[in-house]
Amino acid sequence: MMHMTLYWGIKVTLLFDCWKTDSWFSYLLSLLACFLFSAFYQYLEDRRIRFKAIAVSNPSQQPPPVNAPLLTPKRRASSAKFATALLFGINSAIGYLLMLAIMSFNGGVFLAIVLGLTVGYVLFRSGDEEVVVVDNTCACA
Repeated sequence: MMHMTLYWGIKVTLLFDCWKTDSWFSYLLSLLACFLFSAFYQYLEDRRIRFKAIAVSNPSQQPPPVNAPLLTPKRRASSAKFATALLFGINSAIGYLLMLAIMSFNGGVFLAIVLGLTVGYVLFRSGDEEVVVVDNTCACA
């Protein structure tokens, strides 16, 4: 049965029909998985921000641009930009899966994901203030 309001109970279906809990053990394992995926989401977000800061602070050596208004210089994709894009895609997929897990409307799943996001932020992203990107330059505070 699909719940449309927040409920508390150990019987929950997460993301796939095969991921069903019917005992306390399976429910607690599912909550642990939600918690870990949420913390991992914050870790990947931290890595993505750091790769982006590296990509911005180390532009590839290019000749001076030609001052032609209709011509735009071709930009080479650096490995840091590629890593940033790849991490963005993976992180977006994990974020949408976490959102869908919350849409099971189970209170325990909701709390596990919010707690995992909070703990992941404290562990991995609370130092984000050290990396500040301003006007295409990276300044470390």
